[in-house]
Amino acid sequence: YLTDRLSADACKFITSNKENPWMLYLTHFAVHTPIQPKKELVAKYKAKKRGALHDNVKMATMIQAVDDGVGKIMATLQQLGIEDNTVIMFYSDNGGYGPATDMDPLKGYKGTYYEGGIRVPFFVNWPGVVQPNKQNEEPIIGVDIYPTLCEIGGAALPENQISDGESLVLLFKGDVTNLDQHDQPRKLFWHFPAYLQSYKSVYDEQRDPLFRSRPCSVIRKGNWKLIQFFESGDLELYDLSNDLSETTNVAQSNPATLAELFSEIKIWQSQTQ
Repeated sequence: YLTDRLSADACKFITSNKENPWMLYLTHFAVHTPIQPKKELVAKYKAKKRGALHDNVKMATMIQAVDDGVGKIMATLQQLGIEDNTVIMFYSDNGGYGPATDMDPLKGYKGTYYEGGIRVPFFVNWPGVVQPNKQNEEPIIGVDIYPTLCEIGGAALPENQISDGESLVLLFKGDVTNLDQHDQPRKLFWHFPAYLQSYKSVYDEQRDPLFRSRPCSVIRKGNWKLIQFFESGDLELYDLSNDLSETTNVAQSNPATLAELFSEIKIWQSQTQ
């Protein structure tokens, strides 16, 4: 089973490099299509009562395979005595597979640019630096991981290369304001100038039945989020502090915020094209 193989190879890599500085980048194919169950776990989840967190047997076995693999990696670190000198980050690149998961109360799923498609958990285990069981609501984005790893490893960022991300090290240490820019909330951007086909059976949390996403750009600043749809010119504005499920487009009732974010997204597009 591929997930088990990748986890085992990760443990072998860590063991063979235990005496040296190392970095392991493990990108599991699970949990992803094709939905292929781990056969040894199918009976367990067929017998388990369905509920809010379990409504798909095959998906459940795939999730456990990832969890078990992480557990084996953690056990390897402990056995080698290097757990306290290792930083672990666990991150998902997108929301769940629409036909088999539900991101409620978030709207959308993988392939949409509503919160259910782009808001994911990010866990950090860094003994002596990150306080156990501490939570932080500061919005971050995937491009932040690169400068964060560079700072942790003592590697300088290339001087002639623009970095779209921000190091999260101060955030890990408890400084929740380090990502603010000039006392203004940080701006996060997504850009998807393409089409992504619809799932056959899931239509209710996307704009039309043909595509999960059509060409769009997104900006989030503080709790405000603006989605610009290129084909129609539609603008959707949401206040995530009051409407996490993105049920109400408040573009018309907040013209100043709409104009500000639309101007900033056009500037960003111009700077990065």
